[in-house]
Amino acid sequence: MASPQREPPRRLDSRKYSVMATPGREGQQIQAGVYAGRAIGVFTSGGDSQGMNSAVRAVVRMGSYLGCKTYYIKEGYQGMVDGGDNIVEATWASSSGIMQLGGTVIGSARCKDFREVEGRLRAAENLISRKIINLVVIGGDGSLTGANIFRQEWPSLLDKLFDAGRITKEQFDECSHLNIVGMVGSIDNDFCGTDMTIGTDTALHRIMESVDTISTTASSHQRAFVLEVMGRHCGYLALVGALATEADWVFIPEWPPEDGWEDHLCKKLSAERATGQRLNVILVAEGSIDRHGTPITANQVKDLLTDRLKYDTRVTVLGHVQRGGSPTAFDRILGARMGAEAVLALMDATPDTPACVISLDGNEAVRVPLMQCVERTKNVQNAMNERNFEEAVKLRGKSFQNNLATYRLLSKLQPPKKTADESSVGKRFAIMNIGAPACGMNAVVRSFVRLSLAQGYTVLGIHDSFDGLLYGRSTELINVVKPMSWTEVQGWSGRGGSLLGTRKVLASKYGIEKIAKKMKEYEISGLVIVGGFEAYHSALQLTEARKDYDSFCIPIIVIPCTISNNVPGSDFSLGADTALNEITDICDRIKQSATGTKRRIFVVETMGGYCGYLATMSGLAGGADAAYIFEDKFSITDLRDDVFHLKNKILNAGVQRGLVLRNEYANPHYTTDFIEQLFSEEGKGVFTCRKNVLGHMQQGGVPSVFDRNYGTKLAAKAVAWMAQQVKEYTQEDGKIFTNHPSTSTLLGMRRRHMEFTPLQELAEGTDFEHRLPEDQWWLKLRPLLRILAKHTEMDYIAETLPEGVVDLEELEF
Repeated sequence: MASPQREPPRRLDSRKYSVMATPGREGQQIQAGVYAGRAIGVFTSGGDSQGMNSAVRAVVRMGSYLGCKTYYIKEGYQGMVDGGDNIVEATWASSSGIMQLGGTVIGSARCKDFREVEGRLRAAENLISRKIINLVVIGGDGSLTGANIFRQEWPSLLDKLFDAGRITKEQFDECSHLNIVGMVGSIDNDFCGTDMTIGTDTALHRIMESVDTISTTASSHQRAFVLEVMGRHCGYLALVGALATEADWVFIPEWPPEDGWEDHLCKKLSAERATGQRLNVILVAEGSIDRHGTPITANQVKDLLTDRLKYDTRVTVLGHVQRGGSPTAFDRILGARMGAEAVLALMDATPDTPACVISLDGNEAVRVPLMQCVERTKNVQNAMNERNFEEAVKLRGKSFQNNLATYRLLSKLQPPKKTADESSVGKRFAIMNIGAPACGMNAVVRSFVRLSLAQGYTVLGIHDSFDGLLYGRSTELINVVKPMSWTEVQGWSGRGGSLLGTRKVLASKYGIEKIAKKMKEYEISGLVIVGGFEAYHSALQLTEARKDYDSFCIPIIVIPCTISNNVPGSDFSLGADTALNEITDICDRIKQSATGTKRRIFVVETMGGYCGYLATMSGLAGGADAAYIFEDKFSITDLRDDVFHLKNKILNAGVQRGLVLRNEYANPHYTTDFIEQLFSEEGKGVFTCRKNVLGHMQQGGVPSVFDRNYGTKLAAKAVAWMAQQVKEYTQEDGKIFTNHPSTSTLLGMRRRHMEFTPLQELAEGTDFEHRLPEDQWWLKLRPLLRILAKHTEMDYIAETLPEGVVDLEELEF
């Protein structure tokens, strides 16, 4: 097979701290069985992390698809050294039902033997006996470094084994080099060169759940809680956890507090209690230090609050709770993508190819040189040892820097001493929600309100979308368009739905002229609209009406927030991550409900309108056999083939349950009912079928860490941009006027950067009939979904049927 056209390597950061990245092969056509005869070993090493099992599963199944033999190496390096039953051939069925499990099903252990030459000789001998010269290692930087040393020593190890007569000349020639590809499994997210490591997102969820739970009892008794989280050398968990939970203070190793922090902390907490706040939450990374390198412990902080402020304070050490539990949707998908790419990287490797690690760069899986990343990771600790904390933060990468900058910005905010109308600014920003409610909306509003108030602006909260703007009062008691206060938005980040209220209607339905009149009446200087496709389309309608109404000649920002993830201009919409977690959790429960019963297939309908993002991504996270969506057309032949596929898996792979997802608008004729009835009829004698329509459960729940953090950072970016535009376009009479296309924009994430894109520019690449962007990055993941579900050519079915069976319907159970 001809080598595919590859993009040239690129730098992950355009700074001296950058590492080179080579794009992976996600989305490229890959021929089944093309690498038949090769052998792959996969093992997990070091501390366990949630999502490792998904990565192992993907390695096994991608290897199987390519025709490779794949081996589990149990108990990490120790199993490699001991050999025997610790190195066993993996089958497709043996990797079934593991991706929803935490930890690692193939075990992990520390190994002193591997540190000695004799131990590595035994490990090499065990691998050579099975012709394993391709290794996938899932672990931290220590495990990956050990694997690279093993690779470099491989030729000398072969010489010693051959000279000692422990391997044959044929084995010596066949196994002349060793290829290594790594994946980072670490809840600390302490490996430089990747946006996220496997397990980090789930650990953050455990922290968020703990803080949310503690907050209720703390508020009841007006207590302060000090929580110690993992992070001996890296403060990522504490930092992002603090942003997501609205913590009052955070201690991390990379950015110790200034001298006199005790006074500042007590002053800050006292000021917050004076505003009526009933609880305080402080997060402490276990490796926290002050500027002189002296450790800062949770008990030390607790004693400070008790002695100085007389607060009823409790300490909670989360410990290994952070490592436990079922992986989040993100970690399952990340493990699946990295595992599949790791196998492809091994197949592409040559004897001269340096060891690489699979990393996440925005929405793309890439390959980066292993030792460059290890070296940069070590440099972080060196910088911290030298008390060069600014350098340490830079070495952590842009994501860490942005999180720290956002936290520092929010932590310094104080309630304004005078109202905005009394200040020198005196401008009015307005914020509203449009579209279906989605988790993350409230996080945006909270941060936008507080940041704007701190800069002297008034923020008008427009309740119930355009209904509230046009009609002013929904009852005699509630003012629907009113200035929002500092304390009003306390605790909003962790609440789902839309506390401002929202409507799923376009601006044009209300009348553009009426909206213009009301915006002029309220003297709005800038407008922020948070919501889904209706929010984007409504803002575009207001922008196009600028030529007729000066009221719209103000800065306008759209922040995409919808579980459907169908707004152009952003790879990710607020709310979609929470919805994916809800769907994944529900599908786990649905499949579990059939434990111990007859073989059963579940047909599950997801939301998303015409956008198949939820169905596709939850299919990857839930191990679905198929996901039917509008963008990827399917026919009755495809449905028939999928029935045969499921029958074969049940008959020959020992699978007891199957999962089929369907996006709600995937096809007007092949409805969820139709698919369920078709599968029920054609599966008689082999499996039964059940239907589940998830409905609005997907919109509910508690916002995920990603949605809370993402919403907070979008709001901070929006306030900075809005303030700049107001300053630039304020006329001599004090009014705001701008009709430049760049001042009506959408703020979203593209790859790994938050970008403003003019709405009129986005309109050129939008399918308004089906409410979809014309370019959707996640479609490249659909082939992976089918590969991991063991979809190959259909002619293999007849070959694998029991002898004498002519028709699958003749089988009885």
